[in-house]
Amino acid sequence: MGIKEKRIIESVLFSASKPVSINEIKDATDLPPKTIKDTLKTLIEDYNVERKNDTSMEIVKAGNKYAMQVKKKYIDQSVMIAKPDIHSNLLKTLALIAFHQPVKQSNLRRMAGPKIYDHVDELTSMKLIYSKKHGSTEMLTTTKLFPEYFGIDTTKSEEIRDFLAKKVIGSISKVKDQE
Repeated sequence: MGIKEKRIIESVLFSASKPVSINEIKDATDLPPKTIKDTLKTLIEDYNVERKNDTSMEIVKAGNKYAMQVKKKYIDQSVMIAKPDIHSNLLKTLALIAFHQPVKQSNLRRMAGPKIYDHVDELTSMKLIYSKKHGSTEMLTTTKLFPEYFGIDTTKSEEIRDFLAKKVIGSISKVKDQE
């Protein structure tokens, strides 16, 4: 493994909009899987141990995928600038599903109105939620991609709910402080 391979993989992780697998890195770079694995191990060591306090970035492994992301302690500042990839109305529907999961689509409609049907279709196509037939309605839950996409350290519904509650409380506090 040379410095060139290291920089190539680092650039792939930086530019990816989602965590990427070794196969995805291989397809993008034509590097052998062993070189990719060894380089990822070195990059994780570089970012998370050697340069731990010298950088706002970290490289994490989520399942069998890897991502370069902003460290948690810098998230609030960077989110103020970053534009979300998901429209705010869609994000609200996704937050309701994540908070109340598993939730019946009929209950979600009562909470948020008829637009949720389009939102559910779009979120399903984005693979952020899973929809399963439940009588005359659908039962909605988030997928494993949901916490990965938002940098949440868990796939457990209760812990996702706690994470979202803390974020909402934090946002409300910031708004009150600005008033």
